Amino acid sequence: MALTAGIEALNVYGGAACLDVRELCVHRGLDMPRFDNLLMREKTVALPFEDPITFAVNAAKPLVDALSPSERARIEMVVTCTESGIDFGKSISTYVHHHLGLAGNCRLFEIKQACYSGTAGLQMAVNFILSATSPGAKALVVCTDLSRFALADAAAVQEWAYSEPSSGAGAVALLVSDTPHILRMDVGAYGNHGFEVMDTCRPGPDTEAGDADLSLLAYLDCCERCWKDYARRVEGADFNHSFSYLSFHTPFGGMVKGAHRALMRKLFKAKPDEIEADFSRRLGPSLTFGQRVGNTAGGSVFLGLAGLLETAPITEPCRIGLFSYGSGCCSEFYSGVVSPDSQRRVRAMGIGTGLDRRYRLSIDEYEKLLRGDHVIRFGQKDATVAPDTIAGAWNTVQGSGRLVLDAMVGYHRQYRFV
Repeated sequence: MALTAGIEALNVYGGAACLDVRELCVHRGLDMPRFDNLLMREKTVALPFEDPITFAVNAAKPLVDALSPSERARIEMVVTCTESGIDFGKSISTYVHHHLGLAGNCRLFEIKQACYSGTAGLQMAVNFILSATSPGAKALVVCTDLSRFALADAAAVQEWAYSEPSSGAGAVALLVSDTPHILRMDVGAYGNHGFEVMDTCRPGPDTEAGDADLSLLAYLDCCERCWKDYARRVEGADFNHSFSYLSFHTPFGGMVKGAHRALMRKLFKAKPDEIEADFSRRLGPSLTFGQRVGNTAGGSVFLGLAGLLETAPITEPCRIGLFSYGSGCCSEFYSGVVSPDSQRRVRAMGIGTGLDRRYRLSIDEYEKLLRGDHVIRFGQKDATVAPDTIAGAWNTVQGSGRLVLDAMVGYHRQYRFV
């Protein structure tokens, strides 16, 4: 019997606070028709007591807590996928492993390749399961990122332009096993494309830079070329008919719409009305959570999968096409099968309810956070966190059982559950 592997369970953690991005754009005096192309409503904003580790643990803990002790003991790999690292050597996965109370016989490591990192982590975990070197084992893959705009000089906001409203924060946790209740991967069905390009980067711990036009061109090029590589490997693959739904890496909705439009034109010479209808039906559901969280980098494609499973009318098993792109760059198109049971399990996680409970920041509160006065910075040796910098947000977190950042003691991050 052929081995199967994929995502057994999935959860999203969208942070403790959010900002209405239309209010932000009006405040910044941005061009509103151009803003509308972002297809954004809200963005998660990281608070001083939040970092990539708290996001990761808070996303993964419900999945781990739902396991029996014997099932939990079978988690033998923890992979963190991030471009928001907190140390040049030590992996975030060690903190995640510790605060989830997982067994010691566990591989712990981290993957960095911009927004492609989450797909790289998933494929690494899937192939570990398929290898059957440890039959029945599970892997935990956590994509966790936060925008460095939260640490930037508030006087430099004009440099961010239209990136600021779409840059979010959050984590997506994936439990990977041979019982793929959420997404059964199509083994061997994938296509890759990568090359060196300086489209976006993080040249310093608190700095983001890039060329938006170049990034769009690289994304479009990769989408077409890795689809062609997928079609080369998978006999009979047809972009228009093989997939009931699609989930693309989503820097913002307009970029996804552009990539879909380009493919439909090149592959099928599709007309505008046909393209618009297909986008609304097959890709529209994947924007459900991204419109409320913003770009979560490595987790973006899985945030899309979660939104799709939350909202799309899934009445029978169906195939999903996924496209992952990471600046710099590497990309992949791959696929898997979901079912009504997948939808039931994702809806039971209450992801939308969690987003509804976030504290809504005012513009003044948001700009207070931008100054970064209360944020622990990369490489800081000793510090304490003032959790009530935004008192209203802190009040919504207390008693929630979530992990928060407490202090730095000799470079060691200290956390507590509240």
